[in-house]
Amino acid sequence: MSGAGGMLGEVLRDAAFWALVTLGLCIPIVSYRTDLTQATTLALTPRWGVVAALCASVFVGRIAQRLFLARRDERRARASFPLAGDTDGRVADAGRRRGFGVPLFVGFALALPLVATLATGSLGQSRYWIDLGILILTYVMLGWGLNIVVGLAGLLDLGYVAFYAVGAYSYALLSTTFGLSFWICLPLAGLLAALWGVLLGFPVLRLRGDYLAIVTLAFGEIIRLVLINWTDLTNGSAGIDSIPRATFFGIPFTAGEDGFAARFGLPFDPMYRLVFLYYLILALALVTNLVTLRLRRLPIGRAWEALREDEIACRSLGIDTTATKIAAFALGAMFGGFAGSFFAVRQGFVSPESFNFLESAIILAIVVLGGMGSQVGVAIAAVAMVGGPELLRNLGFLKSVFGEGFDPNEYRLLLFGLAMVGMMVWRPRGLVSKRTPSAFLGARKDISGAFVREGHG
Repeated sequence: MSGAGGMLGEVLRDAAFWALVTLGLCIPIVSYRTDLTQATTLALTPRWGVVAALCASVFVGRIAQRLFLARRDERRARASFPLAGDTDGRVADAGRRRGFGVPLFVGFALALPLVATLATGSLGQSRYWIDLGILILTYVMLGWGLNIVVGLAGLLDLGYVAFYAVGAYSYALLSTTFGLSFWICLPLAGLLAALWGVLLGFPVLRLRGDYLAIVTLAFGEIIRLVLINWTDLTNGSAGIDSIPRATFFGIPFTAGEDGFAARFGLPFDPMYRLVFLYYLILALALVTNLVTLRLRRLPIGRAWEALREDEIACRSLGIDTTATKIAAFALGAMFGGFAGSFFAVRQGFVSPESFNFLESAIILAIVVLGGMGSQVGVAIAAVAMVGGPELLRNLGFLKSVFGEGFDPNEYRLLLFGLAMVGMMVWRPRGLVSKRTPSAFLGARKDISGAFVREGHG
């Protein structure tokens, strides 16, 4: 009893210390707001209610975190961890165990345009939600592509946005210069991005960890600077505009007689193109997912997992680490190129400013937050990272708590950042931790038992 009381006292003291630190940080930053009352008059508006709410939230959150961690450690101490494997000692394929995460995600994604239309009353009014869905699915595809490099092969890549840019500019240049359609440029953009992935793979064969991250970061910046300075080809910082739009297998989304609406006997609506783009990026994302899941069950997938866990042991088993690393970079880059090609056809305009380091950081954060190696976790993290800040725009109900002077948009990203930090503290291995191998040998006790039963012991 005294032990429980001592632990509770320690938790309360720790939470009080965190609240005190929060108070010290909030006094110079949050406690007063500068308002312009007249043309040249500034006034300081106190916001001690917001400070008190933040300190109380940190106090309660720290208590909840400590209790959660204590309970988790107690469960781990009492749990037993049996060896994994088949009772017959045969090779088990853990990658074949299917969950309901991806089917639920696909079902919701397929129904989103219909649900948004029914909720808003018309297809035109659902434009915001469909646009948001396209943006989320683009980052889902990018996250799944980077998951091959980071999550499966264990190669830290901070320049993944470079392949995204290569795919976008490949489509923009091929379509505007040679007049090629989207369906021809899409595979070409992926192949060109894969080629750049191979070129990046060769210089970093001997690098791991922080050194690999620095080289890939430099590679991403080199690509961006080349796009800015090669004005004869890329038009520099001005970018490339008037990029041809995608067609429905040759049928344009125009109002003429040869347009999509007239061909199918529908009234013309520009939203048809947006819905088509939504299902197009959904199909590309699902292809990325299916290819990744299939590759995980092939020898190359086993080699990626071995490389991720221990490169020295991987070499000792006779696995060609050079080909394994280059394959990971090339395949991840290819899917980044596909996503970049879609980005160009969606926007109709590309510029180097769209492919800065922040994009690479967001994609890497999606992979880490979701759980490296987990397809479902990456999808959930993309929804949270991209859709979360948008959904937090409507926080008007908080004005009744903090007063009319409280502007929710000022704290939207702050609240989202705090949620991210709390998430990584509570689940440091991501939303869906999946570092178990796709295949493993049977338990040693089963193998030794079979050895004895055969009369060898």
